Amino acid sequence: MFVQRFFKIGYHLKQAAMYTGNILIVDDDVKIRNLLSRILTIEKYRIFEASNIKSASKIAVKENIEVIICDVKLPDGNGIEFTRDIKTRLSYIEIILLTGHGNITDGVHAMKLGAFDYLSKGDDNDKLIPLLEHAVEKARLKKRVTELEKQASNGFSFENIVGESSSIRNAINLAKKVAPTNTTVLLLGETGTGKELFAKAIHASSQRAGKPFLALNCSSFSKELLESELFGHKAGSFTGAFRDKKGLIEQADGGTLFLDEVGEMNIDLQAKLLRVLETNEFIKVGASSPEMADVRIISATNRDLYRDIAEGKFREDLFYRLNVFSLDIPPLRARRKDISLLAKYYMVLFARKMKKEVSGMSQEFLSRLENQYWKGNIRELKNTIERAVIMAENPWLGVEDLPLDIQFAESETNTPSGFALAHIEKKHIQKVLNYTKGNKMEAARLLDIGLTTIYRKIEFYGLG
Repeated sequence: MFVQRFFKIGYHLKQAAMYTGNILIVDDDVKIRNLLSRILTIEKYRIFEASNIKSASKIAVKENIEVIICDVKLPDGNGIEFTRDIKTRLSYIEIILLTGHGNITDGVHAMKLGAFDYLSKGDDNDKLIPLLEHAVEKARLKKRVTELEKQASNGFSFENIVGESSSIRNAINLAKKVAPTNTTVLLLGETGTGKELFAKAIHASSQRAGKPFLALNCSSFSKELLESELFGHKAGSFTGAFRDKKGLIEQADGGTLFLDEVGEMNIDLQAKLLRVLETNEFIKVGASSPEMADVRIISATNRDLYRDIAEGKFREDLFYRLNVFSLDIPPLRARRKDISLLAKYYMVLFARKMKKEVSGMSQEFLSRLENQYWKGNIRELKNTIERAVIMAENPWLGVEDLPLDIQFAESETNTPSGFALAHIEKKHIQKVLNYTKGNKMEAARLLDIGLTTIYRKIEFYGLG
């Protein structure tokens, strides 16, 4: 049924503007592979095919694959776990999962692991081609950023950290002092302050600069998955462990491992991490003998670890091992003079990526930025500038390009109760729909609202 219904797409192929790219189709059904291959070849995509995870993994590494279209159920494993594996090794590759039996739980899990989207065979055929366009574009952007990060890691300078305020300069000066050593470093600060950026700079300014720098967010995995990610596992050690896997500690041998949100680590795993710090030894899941790795640990947290120690949630001995040298990264509101510098930096970055002629910002635009609290710090500011560049219809960013909550942050208290915010919301949604050329899924993502919500608002406002 999937094959028959998919032919409907053929009538619309000539009407859409396509991107060329390298696509890997993974499905044990040869008819589906052949069909997808024929259709995508017409659109000048270069197609690779695989019938199982083993061969797909080899192709993904060997060829310049940008997007993988993968069945969920495969002879030698699960497409969802394959997604996790690919995103760990080749994070720029985007993955679109296909399933014959839609499952909301699997879909949510897949998206959390980094899948670009999760489609039901037959029901979502019309979405695949336009979805593939966006996936290829995103993969290329991410790959360029990855390449820049690799270049930066070989010659990174603390001078690349944007900021002139005394608080950020003090943090940089302290980081420069500890960088040449092998000392463990604990980075403290709120979410989005740039802790990973500091970790990369410390690594790149150390004697380990030529070796791997790997990062792991400890809050993104369950205890079992986190243990496997850190220490690796032996084939057959648990369901789905089809082959031996190297953990990040082993992969980072000679280099640096950055553990973000280390305070979220399960207390049982804390003991195993402590062993690594004390002896350089680790044991893979399912193994009986230890292995050795020379790795420098830089960790980060926004939690109060002293309180967690008192409550029995964090080991005191591990804390003192991680906290040999601590460094506080200031929040954005403590370095307001840097906001304009950061905003201009990201404006240039995103304008170049999007090939838009945006070269400045109004004083009122900057004023709104400088008066924001920025709970999400630099990460939130970065997202705001990216959105503003997307929305911009003029060479200068204006207040109208900001999200509504920032546009009216100062004037809400002086606004009469009868002010028609609904009118502004209507115009804003229409502007986003115009930008996405009517793609409601993409518009909902940019507006940061649910797909159901945008359909309801389109109907309410009578938008096209």
